[in-house]
Amino acid sequence: MHVQPERASQIPAGIWALGFVSMLADISSELIHSLLPVFMVSVLGASVFAVGVLEGTAEATALIVKVFSGTLSDYLGKRKALTLVGYSMGALTKPLFAIAASVETVFVARVLDRIGKGIRGAPRDALVADIAPPHLRGAAFGLRQSLDTVGAFAGPLLAMVLMLLWANDFRVVFWVAVVPGLFSVVVLLFGVREPERPRNERRTNPIHWRQLKRLSNAYWWVVIIGAIFTLARFSEAFLLLRAQQGGLPLAWVPLVLVAMNLVYALSAYPFGKLSDRMNHRTLLAIGLVVLLAADFVLAFSNSWRAVFLGVALWGLHMGMTQGLLAAIVTDAAPTDLRGTAFGFFNLLSGLSMLIASALAGLLWDRLGASSTFSAGAFFCVLGLVGIALKARMCQRSA
Repeated sequence: MHVQPERASQIPAGIWALGFVSMLADISSELIHSLLPVFMVSVLGASVFAVGVLEGTAEATALIVKVFSGTLSDYLGKRKALTLVGYSMGALTKPLFAIAASVETVFVARVLDRIGKGIRGAPRDALVADIAPPHLRGAAFGLRQSLDTVGAFAGPLLAMVLMLLWANDFRVVFWVAVVPGLFSVVVLLFGVREPERPRNERRTNPIHWRQLKRLSNAYWWVVIIGAIFTLARFSEAFLLLRAQQGGLPLAWVPLVLVAMNLVYALSAYPFGKLSDRMNHRTLLAIGLVVLLAADFVLAFSNSWRAVFLGVALWGLHMGMTQGLLAAIVTDAAPTDLRGTAFGFFNLLSGLSMLIASALAGLLWDRLGASSTFSAGAFFCVLGLVGIALKARMCQRSA
């Protein structure tokens, strides 16, 4: 994490507090998430299909809830209250993982945790925008994301250390995750003050059909491409299971997420700068080719070296494409409908994540891990075809 000193001193304390809230919540979540798929399969006896359904449902739920939480915060004129509800819900689900004796309990805990994430995401980002001075908004969002990334590294690393110290005792590690989760709520409650908003502000319904008609064909194209990207990528839980299948000791499995997030974090900013000077469709296509390479590596070898190569390519694909897709949505949507545009983008991506992860788990159980990653490669090719068709249509209309 790097913030210029002259900028760091100017960023309001509330932004720093929100950054530490994100970091603590991420440490709490990643302590569990980096071990949960292996825990379900090796301790609770779940099938990989069940893991896929769980992860797909959980992540889809988070994305779908985001459609409504941002709009609700606009209507209520209150960001902090919804953000607090979301983080509190996430913190209160952590003990359920520690005491879970069945897949059903884990399912309930995971879905409730992701509902909390969906509730807090959009209001928290809006709260950052409300608190930050206009000339420091980029730095404010960058700081919050940087601290969030620290949590994404620290959680899996801490999980690995604790598993080594406590002889692979999953449940004790899950209990430890309760602590940073509760601290995140305390920091938010006492460290963030919401700015006053004008009471006479008139608001319109952004999801009325008259407003939705203003979303262009270019916008709906990126929604469809984003859904195909999600089908090609499915849940990161399958990367953890592939590493375990390749013989990686249980305590070291969280390193998979550390490696992926490291590559993701290091590549996101350089490729973000490149996207300002490069054709967006071309960069999306290259990102899909990188994911295709990751799928081939993971499909045809499960040695730990191959798995980490595939995971690194996976993270590189994320760094190349996730910010780019957000930028394309921003460019394609009217300024006053950007929140709604991101909401529907997340909705379709969420539904795709549910389908992709369930399908990936089913293929793994019936035909083996190779078939799961081969299916991902198929959707990569489908995405490349969609990008090529879009390029041809643009050439004809030029």
